[in-house]
Amino acid sequence: MTSAETEEKQPTVLEQMGGVSGMLYSSLPVLVFVIINFATKNLMAAIISSLAAAVVIGVILAVRKGTIQPAISAVFGVGIAAFIAYKTGEAKGFFLFGIWQSVVYGSAFLLSIILRWPLAGVIWTFLNGRDRSWREDKATVRDYDIATFVWALVFFARFVVQRWLYDEDQVGWLAVARLGMGYPLMAIALLATVWAVRRADKRLKAAEEAAEAKVAKEAEENEVLARTADDLLTPDMDELKRVVDAESRDKSRD
Repeated sequence: MTSAETEEKQPTVLEQMGGVSGMLYSSLPVLVFVIINFATKNLMAAIISSLAAAVVIGVILAVRKGTIQPAISAVFGVGIAAFIAYKTGEAKGFFLFGIWQSVVYGSAFLLSIILRWPLAGVIWTFLNGRDRSWREDKATVRDYDIATFVWALVFFARFVVQRWLYDEDQVGWLAVARLGMGYPLMAIALLATVWAVRRADKRLKAAEEAAEAKVAKEAEENEVLARTADDLLTPDMDELKRVVDAESRDKSRD
């Protein structure tokens, strides 16, 4: 596979985030929750409205993609957030799951760096059906470490800011932080990942070309040695004929 073909198959940052429609769909349940809660001062109305929005979005995604998996994914997160808000009896509880989810994800990305299995590289190769040959190259692992660290920073930044807003009971600002620190920061982390992927692909391609050149050179050297050995083992018939003729002439003189 050529470098050009590899780059063509690599999804863009926007595609990795689900495109513009994916960004809008994932934001709607949160917006609906905050707007309904602010307008009605009724937590249950806000919860039901956000769940209804998630279900509608899930159905739309299921119809578009031809599978119910997107519908389940769309409802699952909102459902947990709504359940926590219901149990706590506070609107800010709607954001609690996402807050702790961020610290768990951030810790997982940080731990993967320590274990020398940077998640940015592991996840990328898994999603794109690539092998794990990159782990044999220290420079490539280092690049994926950097990308993984960016992801960890994104998740920890979300946790710190949103946890503070949660403690301050700032529901409206929690929604702003949830959306503002969502896709924009994710775009930065994805750019870091794409940077690491391109450097890795370039480095691995150069290594493959060097290996192929080495094999070709060895094959050429073996061919030269084979020809040389053949020349040494195969007598020169013209020279042999000259030697025989010379010996014949010497004998005739005698």
